[in-house]
This record gives sequence, structure tokens and C-alpha cells, in this order.
Amino acid sequence: MLKLIREQNPTARFPRLDTVMFIEEFIKENDGEFRKKQLWEHLPKKMMYQTFSVVLDYLILSGKVSVDAEGKIGWIFYPEDVEKLLKRTHLFWKRNEK
Repeated sequence: MLKLIREQNPTARFPRLDTVMFIEEFIKENDGEFRKKQLWEHLPKKMMYQTFSVVLDYLILSGKVSVDAEGKIGWIFYPEDVEKLLKRTHLFWKRNEK
């Protein structure tokens, strides 16, 4: 994943873990309210746009956030909910076997 981000932006600096977690929390709190630039502008702590972009790319590639048709960013990573749903017996995975 880091290789893919590095290929997209070879001069990117990688953020610290606390920066990634800060952006994650902000996106969770403002789920689906902002587009990319609006989200960056509303962050309580200012940071370089390039750093923000690297974190957002990481979150999208890791499956924690998604971008809808309007360009708004939403949080989609809810492992607790998936665990609960998988425990239900009437819900099951069906394999497509050819």
C-alpha cells in the first residue's frame, strides 16, 4: 500500500501515527459532511495539504473511508457491526462456484 502511495506521489512525506488517528477521528465525527478540500479546511489542527492527501489516500486504500458520487468523504469501517452480522445464522456467504 505504501508503495502505491509512493508511486502516486514520489515526494510525499509520511505522516506520524497521531496525525493519521486525528484525521480518522475527525472523519468519523463528520461522516459524509465534507468534500476533500472542505474537510482539510475544517480540521481543528492545521497541516499541509500534501500530508492530508497522503493520509486520505491511505484511508481510502485501506477501506476505512469512501468517497460518494458527490465527492463527500464518509467513514465505512465498522468491524464490530460486521462481527454481529456474521453471527446471525440467517445471513451467510454464498460462493459462486462455476
